[in-house]
Amino acid sequence: MSRSNRIFADKAFELVKELERSSQTIPPFDDDGVRTVLDEIKAIFEENCTQAVNYSTSGDRTLWPLLNFRHAALQRNKRCLLTYLHQRLLRIRALRWEFGPIIPSDIKSQLCEPEVAYFNSYAKSLASYMRSIGDGQGLDLTVDLRPPKSLYIEVRCLKDFGKFELDDGEIVHLKKNSQHYLPRSQVEPLIRQGILQHAI
Repeated sequence: MSRSNRIFADKAFELVKELERSSQTIPPFDDDGVRTVLDEIKAIFEENCTQAVNYSTSGDRTLWPLLNFRHAALQRNKRCLLTYLHQRLLRIRALRWEFGPIIPSDIKSQLCEPEVAYFNSYAKSLASYMRSIGDGQGLDLTVDLRPPKSLYIEVRCLKDFGKFELDDGEIVHLKKNSQHYLPRSQVEPLIRQGILQHAI
């Protein structure tokens, strides 16, 4: 890795830009990129330590600007890496609100193991909180993320699902291409999972 790459923290900045440009819900975790940035931080730190020892023994003031410059590069690397990780965590939280407590397999494959553990922990905390409010009955905060225009909607079934029991005990058979007029609050999770589609 060249000195200019280490000093100007190109890879760390590129991690953030790639995440920002991604059209996917969440792109694959760039393990190699993160490791490269961490190696870069370590190399800059070691160079600065060596130069700091030289500075303290010789008192050569000409080393001071170089030490400060390297330290600024190290801090920039750290900020970019933390921004990359934080933005991924925000997207992972949004997955819980969009898809419910189970991540679709195509999206789960984009996450690293600690991110999957974070998602599960966040989903568990959210579920615990939702059970604790609403006078002991709980309140599902993930329903009606946008104010509904009506309480019932017409939906089309995209795949065979089988029997679906409504809150009032009525059983609806969800077969591929069938259409139903159902309570919005009860079918929202199935819409998010791709089983039903809002028929307009």
